[in-house]
Amino acid sequence: MNDLEKTQQKIETLRAEIERHNRLYYLDAASEITDREYDQLLQSLEKLETQFPEFSTPTSPTQRVGGAPLDRFDSARHAVPMMSLSNTYSKEEVTEFKRRIHKLIPAESFNYILEPKIDGVAISLRYENGDLVLAVTRGDGTTGDDVTSNVRTIPSIPLRLADLMPPAVLEVRGEIYMDIAGFASLNEQRQEAGLEPFANPRNACAGSLKLLDPREVAQRPLDAIFYATGQLDGVSFETHEQMLLSLKNYGLRSTPTYWLSEKIEEIIDRLDELENMRHEFPFEMDGGVIKVNERRLYEKLGYTAKSPRWAVAYKYEPEQAETTLHAISIQVGRTGVLTPVAELEPVQLAGTTVKRATLHNEDEIRRKGIKIGDRVILEKAGEIIPAIVKVLTEKRTGVELEFTMPTTCPACGSETEKRAGEVALRCINLQCPAQVKSWIAHYASRGAMDISGLGEALVIQLVDSGLVKNPAELYALKKSRCSG
Repeated sequence: MNDLEKTQQKIETLRAEIERHNRLYYLDAASEITDREYDQLLQSLEKLETQFPEFSTPTSPTQRVGGAPLDRFDSARHAVPMMSLSNTYSKEEVTEFKRRIHKLIPAESFNYILEPKIDGVAISLRYENGDLVLAVTRGDGTTGDDVTSNVRTIPSIPLRLADLMPPAVLEVRGEIYMDIAGFASLNEQRQEAGLEPFANPRNACAGSLKLLDPREVAQRPLDAIFYATGQLDGVSFETHEQMLLSLKNYGLRSTPTYWLSEKIEEIIDRLDELENMRHEFPFEMDGGVIKVNERRLYEKLGYTAKSPRWAVAYKYEPEQAETTLHAISIQVGRTGVLTPVAELEPVQLAGTTVKRATLHNEDEIRRKGIKIGDRVILEKAGEIIPAIVKVLTEKRTGVELEFTMPTTCPACGSETEKRAGEVALRCINLQCPAQVKSWIAHYASRGAMDISGLGEALVIQLVDSGLVKNPAELYALKKSRCSG
């Protein structure tokens, strides 16, 4: 073996090792190496690919960062129509679903399978000989947008299937979603930048996939789960369960939990169990999908104009609570943005006691017609951030008060301004104590410098006492000054 062949082998070995660690991290939650060690592997591969460009491939792990911005998205036709499911909110209709199936195939024996319904953006991926070659949105079910360059930036989606002998064609369908915690962080960043926050993770996900710059998409906390197939060539699955397990073996994330039963009554009972689990998932889950497990029966059962007859989606009602908005306070962020916050009569919602809800900005307060003293309906956007979704104007008594944003900063008294193209008001004083506290707290947070023990209470003490005016001064602190 000559030197060039050894280099090629080293590159291929590095790629395989990196993809193995990707699968351990994203599929199995069982990482074997630290983030730093992973980055070192990636840097080694990038260096070799730069030195030997003849060995570069579009499916290399180094190609996730995203290419040049697009002018527009091209359209792409689905090889197999991408249908939607019929929805129901009634368990009686689930029983009727069973009756229709048994009427169509009275002599067949089969199982039902129940899995979570993920509230994301439907996507179809096409792998040819193991390589990801196309990613298309649902669109009208026949034609969608080619978002391949954006989907390639999602770390949990393999650019090449984890199989030494992959099928000639494997089309997988599923949902791209935004991680709930990532959604909360993204909205916080947008508010600090004076931008309109996203209403919920699904909107944030859809907006991210529509970005024309893949490098910007790469910064969004997107993920995906797959639960169906389109065109298949060189592979087949006897049951839906077998398909889910096979997708995981290919390196694709599939449904995290499911239930099998011959009896629809047991599946209906499991719908309540699944609903109780809705806050345990990292994605928004708005229902359960019930399917016939045996795929050989799909053609017999057939399709309507829009939906398969062998599946139905049971949707949960959104969790809501009614309470009173007693006051609106103002928070000052690290970039000076003034954010109105609803101070509420404490109420139970989604398993927690809610006392406050973000109102984002003055425009949202006006758009929703919110007044101090109103009775309001709350929901949790993405099951994490309480939001006012409706004002019960019919319960007004006449004592409710209009709210206006302050013209000066409530923390330091400095003037506020609204920049061109932004919806937020800002405090213009860079030494505003509220900004300094938020700045230092962010600097010390786990996502930044991860300074152990430097929590919100200590930050407030340090700033209020005048010991710290910026993050750099943290390193000049002496024990005698802090304890004296």
